[in-house]
Amino acid sequence: MNNKTLSLAIAATSLITVPAMADYTGLSMESSVNADGTWTARIYANFTEGTDMLNAVYGDANNDLYIDTTSSFYQNDVGGNTSANINSALIPLVPSLAWDSWVTIGLEDNTGNAMNNIGVDFSGFEGGGAINSNNGSWFATPDDAQCLAGADLRVMIGQFTMIDSDGAVFGTLNLQGKVGDFETFQATGQAFEFSMIPAPGALALLGLAGVASRRRRK
Repeated sequence: MNNKTLSLAIAATSLITVPAMADYTGLSMESSVNADGTWTARIYANFTEGTDMLNAVYGDANNDLYIDTTSSFYQNDVGGNTSANINSALIPLVPSLAWDSWVTIGLEDNTGNAMNNIGVDFSGFEGGGAINSNNGSWFATPDDAQCLAGADLRVMIGQFTMIDSDGAVFGTLNLQGKVGDFETFQATGQAFEFSMIPAPGALALLGLAGVASRRRRK
């Protein structure tokens, strides 16, 4: 995967519930172009300390969770909705499995993966559409090492492959975890939109505003 990272400033409407929230610094994206012309975004929650952790991505009655695309999400027949369903041993046999779209807490496959989910309807997502929940979560407990920011100071939230190269992934996330002296934080209304980052020459022509324009489908 190409290490091209686009940092996202937190939306002005984001809710900071505890002072230790300063240790969560926002969302970022890492992109790669696939052999079939699709492109893949990995989305991360970023932190300031390796001991900070992300425990849950959720939606509730006051804060919807949704992830959508202006294109369509690629879904592989032998993949799954979450990283806990991904068997990386199958990738040599089915290389396109590496591009499957899924959500996660930290890990990219089922090896040592203690992640779980409750109340999230993935049926639309499995058909290439959105994830939308006002009463659900995917999560791992603070005892699970996959929650830790670690040396990279980030925790992966999901991998999303857009079928069209000009497609964007966008939405709003609500996060919960532990920071500082093991204090619980919540960050609601984390709005984002990511598009594939062009080559440097194309970037000069397009301008930054063309790369990171924000859209939300009604």
